[in-house]
Amino acid sequence: MSGNENEGLDAAESDVDPEVDEEEAATEAETEESAAGADDVAEEVEDEAADEADEGPALDEDVMPDDEADLLIPVEDYLAAGAHIGTQQKTKDMERFIHRVRTDGLYVLDVSMTDKRIRTAADFLANYDPEQILVASSRQYGRFPAEKFADAVGARARTGRFIPGTLTNPDYEGYIEPDVVVVTDPIGDAQAVKEAITVGIPVIAMCDSNNQTSNVDLVVPTNNKGRKALSVVYWLLANETLDRRGAEPSYSLDDFETEI
Repeated sequence: MSGNENEGLDAAESDVDPEVDEEEAATEAETEESAAGADDVAEEVEDEAADEADEGPALDEDVMPDDEADLLIPVEDYLAAGAHIGTQQKTKDMERFIHRVRTDGLYVLDVSMTDKRIRTAADFLANYDPEQILVASSRQYGRFPAEKFADAVGARARTGRFIPGTLTNPDYEGYIEPDVVVVTDPIGDAQAVKEAITVGIPVIAMCDSNNQTSNVDLVVPTNNKGRKALSVVYWLLANETLDRRGAEPSYSLDDFETEI
């Protein structure tokens, strides 16, 4: 369970999934299904607008301090996915993962830190029995890659609305007892994070520039709203986890990409 103000385990421009603010996320997880349905409608409307604006990010951006960093994939591939594109909001928690701010006010995440944290998360997940890993994603664009990640590494997935009591109520039919939880966004997946904290299991989270990380044990800094960005990060995390287990990574990025 995380109690740190930063991390307990610390050892857009592409088609963007809509923002879910902290109050809405907490309410969604604890109210009736009708509220969740309303959120889905709002997501779809904003998704359409974001898709229309997806002209592809520029590939000459300054996205990390070390141009010679040894990355899992070429930096151009991270750029093409928009993994570096943050929001126009920045939290104190995420300052160390931000490389710079653009003239349009968008914060640029340090891609070398994204790459490093994917490796760290894979190292961590490889220590767990596959079926004891739970991945949760309420964000529309995170659902397919999260489910594909679960399928690839043998984990369990809970996508869409996270039902209250999934981790805390033994009387609930869908109750499970994982040893670690991976979430797409601490805001949208607030209920999963809250329950993980309650039962004392670590949380790995994909965090954008606007996220608070006080309840996250391991941050993977990335654009956690973009369709392509989430596909890339979940793909790399799956292959790296398999590699740590001694298995042959056999998945391509195409396997993780969500269709529009």
